[in-house]
Amino acid sequence: MQITLNDIGKKFNRQWVFKGINLSIQANQSLALVGNNGSGKSTLLQIIYNYQTYSKGNITYCLNQSDLTEEELVGKISFAAPYVDLLEDFTLLEMLQFHFSLIPKQNEKDIHHMIHDCGLSLHENKPIKFFSSGMKQRLKLVMAIYADTPLLLLDEPCSNLDMQGIEWYRNLIKTQIDKRTIIIASNQSFEYDFCDQIFSVLDFK
Repeated sequence: MQITLNDIGKKFNRQWVFKGINLSIQANQSLALVGNNGSGKSTLLQIIYNYQTYSKGNITYCLNQSDLTEEELVGKISFAAPYVDLLEDFTLLEMLQFHFSLIPKQNEKDIHHMIHDCGLSLHENKPIKFFSSGMKQRLKLVMAIYADTPLLLLDEPCSNLDMQGIEWYRNLIKTQIDKRTIIIASNQSFEYDFCDQIFSVLDFK
């Protein structure tokens, strides 16, 4: 998916978070949105996700040389962030089965393989409300990365992960490079040092 941001600005009350952003992300490229805490990188990622509205400008999404409407974006974007809620009364297995009944998964992976791959094999039938923050983050990444969508958005993907979890994330995300458009919001270089482009939100404060 190709994404073009034209003169994008966002303000809360009378304060601009950023403005004047012009950015083009080509299909199957990877981009890192960087900046310190409070710079607006998560806000910009949420705008691209169509979760937040922008105050100025416009965004176009193009797939296979056709522009997409807002309705046509549904099911074409996967998103993971530490603040995303999970259905905590579900077990791990139930959560993944429900998620991938709504969003297609990559064909070569079955759910049990995903669970084993992320190191949660012993927890298939445990309710998510009993998971640690690191286990929940692994689940969120599995749901987003294994989804068969042309656009993958990750906000601080290694939040709450230990060193083993970080290594797992880096190995997994590198299998997606050049296969889909990836945008990562982060201020930790190990989360995005494989990206094709780096975009500093601070330049548009």
